[in-house]
This record gives sequence, structure tokens and C-alpha cells, in this order.
Amino acid sequence: MLFYKQYVIGEDPTNIERIMLKIRRMGAFKPWGSAVSAIEIALWDIAGKVAGLPVYKLLGGKVRDQVRIYNGGVRFPMTGQMPQDYAENMAKMKEAKEGFTLIKQAVGFHNPAMMKAIPDMWYDEPARNGAPHMDAGLMTERGFDHVLSCVEAMKKVLGHEIGLALDCGPGWAVKDAIAFARALEPLHITRVEDIITGDYTPYPNAEVFMEVTNATSTPIHTGEEIYLRENFKDLIEKQAVNVIGPDPEDVGGIAELKWIAEYANLHGILVAPHGIFDGLIGLAAHVHMAAALPQNYIAFEYPIGQPNWWYDIVEGLPHPIAKKGFIEVWDKPGLGVTFNVAAAKTHLRDEDRDFFPAE
Repeated sequence: MLFYKQYVIGEDPTNIERIMLKIRRMGAFKPWGSAVSAIEIALWDIAGKVAGLPVYKLLGGKVRDQVRIYNGGVRFPMTGQMPQDYAENMAKMKEAKEGFTLIKQAVGFHNPAMMKAIPDMWYDEPARNGAPHMDAGLMTERGFDHVLSCVEAMKKVLGHEIGLALDCGPGWAVKDAIAFARALEPLHITRVEDIITGDYTPYPNAEVFMEVTNATSTPIHTGEEIYLRENFKDLIEKQAVNVIGPDPEDVGGIAELKWIAEYANLHGILVAPHGIFDGLIGLAAHVHMAAALPQNYIAFEYPIGQPNWWYDIVEGLPHPIAKKGFIEVWDKPGLGVTFNVAAAKTHLRDEDRDFFPAE
């Protein structure tokens, strides 16, 4: 973040695009676009507070008074990795206080525990050590069947009342991706996410996604790792996917995401913004952005405060935040939230005591 200080200090923060023209070029795919994105969101918050208007009005005004959310972060401990375990866990999510109407669950290579539940889930199963990473390869028949059985068990619990989205990869072979998407067609899964590339992959691979998308009626989704509109161009213009999921804190900010959503809408592509790691200030940004998105909007991924004391240091959010799977759009200036520095100081580690400037 400090790298960008020389490009921001001395500028009028309400001249958002002037600042962004200087710093936008110095970011990249996830996680290297997060600082630029955070600055952009902060500038919109400042501009809204200066103008005395909520950010959604600066983005063009409300299309909707409440915004749908989907569950990607409210989780309960798993007791195992068999289909019945996933069914029981999904029943708990179904009863969550937020009242989600759409739930996303990691499966396949996006769920290492699932892929280690039984032996020989895929043909290349090296013993790698170190930091977390994604595996990849061709599924064995038993591996493919296990993943599919877990999905069938979850969908049986949710029925027609709640939609199920699947976070799948990256890492699937094209053959398996097509076979899996086709096998899901009778279940009416809302989307299959990142089955080819995604997460920290530094390229979108539109041609391969297009091959999968054209082979199935199950909606295919990607985009959380992508930085800037230019890198969505091929995916959108080639209609390589049915749904895109840029993250406002990785793609370059909320106005950048709105532009991408509008361009996708011209090409018949839906948008479901990613956001699991965006925190509570990010949640406020999502609400204002989603209120102003075009009608190809589905829902955004609901970020939660972790640890729980974040709810004590970010003030201004409604209580409860979500009702029956929706959040009412509030009208307070800017993003409508404030950061309680005094409360935050009580949670600093000793080595971080000088994090905030002296008053």
C-alpha cells in the first residue's frame, strides 16, 4: 500500500479517475490488485462523505433497494468428507440466521479435504509440502463419482428452495469439466465456478472455458482473480462463460467492476461478485456497488468479520445485517460505515502498537 503513497498524496481525493489513471497500471491479477482496489474504494467513500451522498448515488443511483447475497463464508465444522457429511453440513447452512437463498460450496480441487477423502481420487497425486496450493489432473472414476455423490447429497437437502453453486477449481481436465457439468444438469446447479482457471491463476484462458461452456447447459463461471476490464475482454466478447465473478477488492475497485458488469450485460453474461475475504468495509462497498449494478446481477458473496471483534471496530452496519438472504441498501453518506480506531487499538499486537499515527 505504501508504494502508492507518492501517487496519491497531494491529490484531491474526489478526483477519483485522475488518481486511478496513475495507479491502475501498477497492479496485477490476484493478489496484486488488492491495494489499488482498496484505494479506489476508499476514494469513493471520501467522495460520498464530502458530497453528503451514499456511494450508490455517485455510481448512478439505485437499481434495487435490497441486494441479494450468497453464502461463501458462513461455515460449520465438518465431521467427515462423505456425502452424508456434506448433507448434514448443508442442512446447518440452510438454517443460518442470514436466511441465504444461494449457497456456494467448494468441491473437487478447490476442496483438498474432499479430494483426500478416499484413495486415488485423481491420477497425479504428488506429495507436495509447504504453503497451500491447488492440485490438478485427470479424475479417476472413483474420484469423479465421489465428488458427484457429495453434490447430489447437498442438493437433495437444499431442494428447490435454495440454490447451490459449486467452487470447483482450478485444476480440472477439460474432459472431466465437461462430463461433470453435464452430470449436474438434472440438478439445476446455479453455476460451476473456476473449474479450468481461477483463484490465483494469472490468466483467464477464455478458449478453454468456451469449450466447456458450449458443451453444457450448466452455467459456467469464473473471474475472481482477474484484474481490470481489459482482462475480462476475451471472456466476455467470446461469451466463454455464462457468469463472471470479479471481486471489487481485486479487480480494481467498485466502479471498475460496474463497468465490467455493464459490458457483460451487453453480451448476455451474468455477474455474481466474489467477496469472501473482503471484510466488513468491503461488505459496505459491495452493498453500494450491487445496488447500482445492471439487471444481470445475481448476488454477491457475503463477507464476514473474522475475528468476530471486527464487528466492534466497524460501525454503521445494520443489525442484523442480512434478512432472508438480502441486505437493505442504506442511505448514509459514503459507504455509510466508520472505523473505530480506539476500539481497534485494543486488538493490536505489541509489535504493532505504533500502527496508527499519534493523535
